[in-house]
Amino acid sequence: MADRNGEVARLLENIADLLEVKGESTFRIRAYREAARQIGILGKNVDEVRKQGKLEEVPGVGPSIAAKIAEYLEKGRSAYLDELQQEIPPSVADLLQVPGLGPRTAQLIYAHLGVGSVAELVAAAREHRLRTVPGIGPKTEEKLLRETERLQQRTSRMLLAVALPAADEVAALLRENSAVERVEPAGSIRRRLETIGDIDLVASSSRPHEVMKAFTSLPLVKEIIATGPTKSSVLAFENLQIDLRVVDPSVFGAALQHFTGSRAHNIHVRDLAISEGFKLNEYGLFSQKTDELVASGTEEEIYHALGMACPPPELREDRGEVEAALEHDLPELVRESDLRGDLHVHTDWSDGLAPVEAMVKAAIARGYEYVAITDHSQSLGVAHGLSPDRVREQRRLVDQLNRQYQPFRILQGIEIEIRGNGSLDYDDETLRYFDIVTASLHSGRGQSREKVTGRVLSALGSGFVDVLNHPSGRIISRRAAYEVDLARTIEEAAALGIALEINSSPDRLDLDDVWARRAKEAGVLLAINSDAHAPDQLSFVRWGTFVARRAWLRRRDVLNTLPLEALPRRLSRLRRAA
Repeated sequence: MADRNGEVARLLENIADLLEVKGESTFRIRAYREAARQIGILGKNVDEVRKQGKLEEVPGVGPSIAAKIAEYLEKGRSAYLDELQQEIPPSVADLLQVPGLGPRTAQLIYAHLGVGSVAELVAAAREHRLRTVPGIGPKTEEKLLRETERLQQRTSRMLLAVALPAADEVAALLRENSAVERVEPAGSIRRRLETIGDIDLVASSSRPHEVMKAFTSLPLVKEIIATGPTKSSVLAFENLQIDLRVVDPSVFGAALQHFTGSRAHNIHVRDLAISEGFKLNEYGLFSQKTDELVASGTEEEIYHALGMACPPPELREDRGEVEAALEHDLPELVRESDLRGDLHVHTDWSDGLAPVEAMVKAAIARGYEYVAITDHSQSLGVAHGLSPDRVREQRRLVDQLNRQYQPFRILQGIEIEIRGNGSLDYDDETLRYFDIVTASLHSGRGQSREKVTGRVLSALGSGFVDVLNHPSGRIISRRAAYEVDLARTIEEAAALGIALEINSSPDRLDLDDVWARRAKEAGVLLAINSDAHAPDQLSFVRWGTFVARRAWLRRRDVLNTLPLEALPRRLSRLRRAA
């Protein structure tokens, strides 16, 4: 379990915050933030990686940062962080967690109001005291309040990519106990929400006391919050709360259905049961007239007794799945195994860690038919973007590897930067060189809604873009989406035949499930891409597939479920050029 990854990620974020207060170079600050992001989504225990001497193989972790991580893991502290903290009031660094609040403004707020925490900042904004600070007007105050409240909501939850492996590990440990017949994660984690509060587990056993003793004695338990004959709660790493309910095996299905939720879904199904002469709770489906038990052993039995197909857990949000289940018209949701390739992959030609050939071998090992190498374009200097000459040099390598690894196909693509005026980062001649063009907006995130949307629409209308990457620009753990009109973006993508990406990086998941479903309903294809910067990150598509399933996407709604021979016909740029 990656129980120390969060600690290390916070260490690096703290260093980055303090460097920002000091006014250090943007490149250096970004290096620490990117290393923190990569450690946070690593999927492996960073301490084990250190012991194997492989810290520098983690994307974004160079020798200097690796040394600081190793020191922290070995000694429990960082001399470099201690040194920075002596130079800077810690309260000022705390305020830098708020998106849009830079070092200079944070220092002014601290100096004028003595505000030294996020909670104090919220209070000052609500009391309209922030506007008394030079340079802060009512609009800025309102924006800071909104961003601070969002921050408080985000930091109280954990990424699915961190919580789900933890839940699976606890469930696996409990399954080793002979008293446990079945155990499954429930709640929001089973519905695959992008962030999780507490982890809920449901187990079945005829010896619940033994199960509870085993649960509260697990090595990962830091503190027992409460324990009882059928429910216990513990704190694990990162103060993650894990709740376990133990039920009789005969009612396991009813309990799992009830505790999976969502609340809105359960209310709708319960009301349906009442209208059909039943009553439904965590113990089963009963006849209202006789109290006779009708179904309880499995979820399928309960839904079928109500005349419904069993909705996949990801759909249980009361967004039409009950009606579809009654009509036996639930979609056959896309699966990770349906993906034939990945259309957003980086190599060491830009900001990736591995050579092209290593990424190709990893894609082949996953059973893919193709992979698109989409390194950054020239203007994204921090990512070592490709000049036109390097584009042509990379093409020679791609052609060579295509001959070597046929019938597997490597598409030479690009993650083209959308410039400030909405133009693309290469001239038309260079853009025609690529097998696939994916477009991204990385700069100017603070621009107005009209400006950002105009840039995106201009890029889509260029005639060259096949896929728009991470369309909202959000990073779940630390950055809100930029001000872009996604409804207009979807409308334009539908008109032009351009796909939108579900970026599977665990802290992006962008588009989210709501917007991805709107895109599907508008006739837009979605591409489930990893945005991998190292071979093992190709597995990130697991998280993007969960988003797609929550968005009701079927295999035919996803661009990269197409076989290789059909793919070029569906790429908008190539179709228009034919």
